[in-house]
Amino acid sequence: MSSDATVRVEGRVLKLTNLDKVLYPEFGFTKGEVIDYYTRIAPVLLPHLKDRPVTLKRYPNGVDGKWFFEKNASEHRPDWVRTMRLESPGSTKGNETVNYVMVDELATLVWLANLAALELHVPQWTVGPRGGKRDPDLLVFDLDPGAPATVVECCRVAERIREVLDDDGVDSWAKTSGNKGMQMYAYAPAKDTSEYAKAVAQRLAQELPELVVATMAKAQRTGKVFIDWSQNNPAKTTVAPYSLRARERPAVSTPLTWDEVEDCEVVGDLVFTADEVLERVDSAGDLFGS
Repeated sequence: MSSDATVRVEGRVLKLTNLDKVLYPEFGFTKGEVIDYYTRIAPVLLPHLKDRPVTLKRYPNGVDGKWFFEKNASEHRPDWVRTMRLESPGSTKGNETVNYVMVDELATLVWLANLAALELHVPQWTVGPRGGKRDPDLLVFDLDPGAPATVVECCRVAERIREVLDDDGVDSWAKTSGNKGMQMYAYAPAKDTSEYAKAVAQRLAQELPELVVATMAKAQRTGKVFIDWSQNNPAKTTVAPYSLRARERPAVSTPLTWDEVEDCEVVGDLVFTADEVLERVDSAGDLFGS
C-alpha cells in the first residue's frame, strides 16, 4: 500500500509522501504522525510564527540520521508559499540575503512537516508586509543546564529571573526547550533587549555563583545553569513554542504555567510529548504569553 497521499488543506493541494516513514525510531513516531501533530497544533502555533522568518531543522531520515539547518526556502516550493527576502542577520558584508519561508497558513505548515522539518526556529523580531525588519518585540533568556544540573535547576533560576523582571514591571512566561533546558520570555522592555538580558544574567551570576553562570565557556557550566542572554542577538533564533524537537521521543517545546515551574522537582515533571501537548492545549488553551 502506498504511503503517499494527495490532500487539500484550506484550498491548497499538497502531495504528502512517505507517511509511514518512522522519524522517531525509539517511539515509532512516523512522518504521518508528525504532520498530524502540526496540523492539530496549528491554531496555537501559527500565531507565534506570524511575521517571523522561520529557520528549519530538517531530519529527512529521522532523528537518528543526518540533519541540516535550512534558511533559504526550497526552490521546489509551491507557488503559494510566501517567502521574504531579507538581509542575512549574520552577514558581515551587508549584501547577503536569505529567502525565508513565512509560515502564515496551515498549508505551509503541513508542507514543511512533509519535508521532515521537525524543528521550527524563529527570531525575537518580526517583519512588516514589505519586508521591513521591526525592532525586537520579545525578550528571551535561554536556560541551559550543565550536567549534573537539569531542568529542575533551570526552574529555580527562572523563578529568580521572574522576580527581577517583576521588580522592573515586566511580565514573563516560560516554556520547556523540549530538550534539556527551558526558556523564559517577556515582551521587550523599552531598552536594548540584548544589553538588558546580559545585565540580568550577570547580576544573577554574581548573586547565585553556585547555581548560575553568564559566560559562554562550557568548562564553567558544570552543575550550573547558563543564562544565555545572547539569544537576543538579531542573528540568533530560538525554537518556537509548540515545535517538536529531534530527541529520542517526539518531545515538544511546551509552554508552562508558573505553578508548574515552581512545583518541578524531577526532570519528568516537565517532559511533554506531542500527544500530551495536544491534550494540554485542549484543556487549557495556549499558555504561551499568558
